Amino acid sequence: MKTLILNGSPRKNGDTVSLINKLTDILDGEYKIINAYYSNISPCIDCRYCWCNNGCSMDDEMSETYDYIEECDNIVMASPIYFSQPTGKLLDICSRFQRYYTLRQFQGKTSEIKPKKGTIILVGGGDGQPESAYLTLKTIMQHINVTDIFRLTGSFNTNNVSAEDDNAALIEIKEIAKFLNK
Repeated sequence: MKTLILNGSPRKNGDTVSLINKLTDILDGEYKIINAYYSNISPCIDCRYCWCNNGCSMDDEMSETYDYIEECDNIVMASPIYFSQPTGKLLDICSRFQRYYTLRQFQGKTSEIKPKKGTIILVGGGDGQPESAYLTLKTIMQHINVTDIFRLTGSFNTNNVSAEDDNAALIEIKEIAKFLNK
């Protein structure tokens, strides 16, 4: 089993990463983590190359990420919540999924991505609306053929309790692992 984890946090040892670490400790198979703030992946520039061609005109770390997306069994998107949305850097990476949308929309071809499971892990200080971020990422996941998406999960009071001390979030992480490991 292979799992791709997209980490949208700028903090290398923050709450989002602590929940990712808890998950990878109990996740079966191999996994690959793409750190949005530290990867060499540029956002989509709407050059429209993918409207007529299979692939993307940009040659960066996303090229190998596309391969992993197409072969993996699970996708995890994890992000802090900024203004009730995932981080901009995570959305930058997700903008590169445009190639899969245009494959269907403009070329009339079916996706080359096998169906997979997914989960969204969000972290916030308590004043955001995690549902909005969840719906955004859920829509993006559906465009990369994630057909079974776990319920909204995360730690939403991190201004007062760190995610690694949030018992409800840790229980949910165990449930995510069970879901993905099936």
